[in-house]
Amino acid sequence: MATVTLKGNPIKTSGELPKVGTKAPGFTLTATDLSSKSLSDFAGSKVVLNIFPSVDTGTCAQSVRQFNQEASELENTKVLCISHDLPFALNRFCGAEGLNNVISLSDYKDGSFGKAYGLNFITGPLEALHSRCVVVLDENGTVLYTEQVGEIVDEPNYKAALEALHA
Repeated sequence: MATVTLKGNPIKTSGELPKVGTKAPGFTLTATDLSSKSLSDFAGSKVVLNIFPSVDTGTCAQSVRQFNQEASELENTKVLCISHDLPFALNRFCGAEGLNNVISLSDYKDGSFGKAYGLNFITGPLEALHSRCVVVLDENGTVLYTEQVGEIVDEPNYKAALEALHA
């Protein structure tokens, strides 16, 4: 279990992020067109998992914008933006913002992604939503980098995540 804060107030997560050097847990999530996407669909590409509570908050929205901008310059890399938001909300946000370099995926059906990655909030006002995390994977699905953002209202360390792609 990890502890992060929301405006200074402690919140616990359901577990710990996968360790660097281990194989990332598989997952199946729902895309904005309601199709299912799994980790194996991205085999052969580096993958950045940008995970957040809800695209309808300022910091979460900014992380999607920032990774969308960065993704346009990355070779053989897919950026997956993952939350419990309904696929319709993710589609609306990316459409309104003109964001087409990221892939938005939802864990709304059963929450299995958040459970497998140990990042669901289990206490506090955001209980059951995802904590703000970044997980970077190589082409074989091995974890290169993780960040559990310690204060939910803070943005992730974009630079460190992107540097991990070149390590």
